[in-house]
Amino acid sequence: MELGLIGLGKMGGNMRERIRRAGHTVVGYDRNPDVADVHSLQELVDKLKGPRVVWVMVPAGDPTQSTVDALGELLSPGDVVVDGGNSRWTDDEKHAEELAAKGIGFVDCGVSGGVWGLENGYALMYGGLPEHVEKVQPVFDALKPAGDSGSVHAGKVGAGHFAKMVHNGIEYAMMQAFAEGWELLEAVDSVTDVREVFRSWQEGTVIRSWLLDLAVRALDQDEHLGALRGYAEDSGEGRWTVEAAIDHAVPLPAITASLFARFASRQDDSPSMKMVAALRNQFGGHAVTAAGTHKGADAPGADVAPPAVG
Repeated sequence: MELGLIGLGKMGGNMRERIRRAGHTVVGYDRNPDVADVHSLQELVDKLKGPRVVWVMVPAGDPTQSTVDALGELLSPGDVVVDGGNSRWTDDEKHAEELAAKGIGFVDCGVSGGVWGLENGYALMYGGLPEHVEKVQPVFDALKPAGDSGSVHAGKVGAGHFAKMVHNGIEYAMMQAFAEGWELLEAVDSVTDVREVFRSWQEGTVIRSWLLDLAVRALDQDEHLGALRGYAEDSGEGRWTVEAAIDHAVPLPAITASLFARFASRQDDSPSMKMVAALRNQFGGHAVTAAGTHKGADAPGADVAPPAVG
């Protein structure tokens, strides 16, 4: 099938390549002309045969809203827009209503896989009407990991991003648990090789996981994480998870504590946040902050490039 893809950054660029490897045609647009296949949204729409499917992979909030608004003016009845970014689920409901008034379908899709998705596949959680999902299904099948799992029609519009939001909240808590355990091991004199303790957990233990594998990978690159400052950003989805829990009176003590721990990292150099920062860099390519750098939550300029893979 043919797909228009808007946003060719770390995730979008790799997704374009994976979809093409599956034999589909992708017409990509990005504000960076060096990576774009076309140089305007109008040109992208003109290149696709109807009914069109256009996947939006840009930052949540105003960038997504402006892109959806523009597509609403350019697309035709029967076309479908997919929002694969990290939008809040309440925005999905608004976008679906706005596009439905013009006869255009809407599907929201939470995407997990980070910089590893090109080779490993992307876990997909999508929401929308069955007839709209059906039009996108070949792309979902191309992006998902091999095998029977890794892709789910989670429910109606908004369900995909809500599911991805909860996934990220769980991710926060898991990273925090690994980080606190690592800090405690580093703090005692009796444990002389913390990295190898982590490595020993990779086989046969109940906590073996991809996050554990990435923690070992980070420690192989920097055994004591001495090059990192104990500072970690939050993407917004952790906050939304806690807010949704409050709205629904669902207790989330572990996830809430992990979010607050990130806030604490912006006040002091937290040893455990070195591990959280390292893990975010490993799975998502998120920038890290160098040791010795003092950076407030909104201050520019202290991010450094991800470490080279050794």
